[in-house]
Amino acid sequence: MTSKTKPADSLMDRARRLGLWGLLAHWDEVKDSAWLLPFIEWEEQERQQRSLERRIKNSRIGRFKPMADFDWQWPDQIDRVQIEELFTFRFIEELANVVLIGPNGIGKSMIAQNLAYLSLLRGHTVLFTTAAKMLGDLVTRDTSTALQRRLGYYCRPSVLVVDEVGYLSYDNRHADLLFEVVTRRYTEKPTIVTTNKIFSDWNDVFPNAACVVTLVDRLIHKSEIIEIKGESYRLKEAKERAAEKAKQRAAKKAKSKPNKRAAAHQHPGGQP
Repeated sequence: MTSKTKPADSLMDRARRLGLWGLLAHWDEVKDSAWLLPFIEWEEQERQQRSLERRIKNSRIGRFKPMADFDWQWPDQIDRVQIEELFTFRFIEELANVVLIGPNGIGKSMIAQNLAYLSLLRGHTVLFTTAAKMLGDLVTRDTSTALQRRLGYYCRPSVLVVDEVGYLSYDNRHADLLFEVVTRRYTEKPTIVTTNKIFSDWNDVFPNAACVVTLVDRLIHKSEIIEIKGESYRLKEAKERAAEKAKQRAAKKAKSKPNKRAAAHQHPGGQP
């Protein structure tokens, strides 16, 4: 049944959900009015848009390129089918984690940001953070109450993205805090992690931390693990930009040389 064919009592329910109490107080007077349906639809659309804008702002996803710009030919190894299956978002329904493994600049964060953004469009709450920012934030909480409140901030969203695990080394306290976040979300809400370290190297990220084995075990249980291999795409783009600028500079130099020869021809000896 479309919105245009919904009976008046369905419109009343929609008005009640919107909190249009003044309208509801005079419902019998307006229920047959031609403007009522478009009015309620306008309110619903406006609130949905404001909700989306608020959730996007709170998600901290930042700027990113769409997946349409992803160069699938660049990585030496990438399972495109597996990645495209992520965008069916069954991992959210299955409460499964996603772990993207690969070297710097290969596109892990880009994939994670697109997953986060499209999750938002599907109505989920999302938080995107780096491991350094999240763990640095948590470790500064100086009371148990403050820490519990902040852990709730990271555990509450439907989808949590923890970017750049493995780029820095952390002490045991940081390891315990990451373990706490992963454990609280375990089998409850999906967590997306990007890392440049294979799991056997996570002891280098959290040296001497007793919880690393259990942390990895809970993270990868019932998860989608995607490994991407290849050279940095950012480095490729930087080289291409440098080459293009060098080409432009060479063209400018070549263009200026005929002008100098013409000036010398008009004024022999270079004198006016």
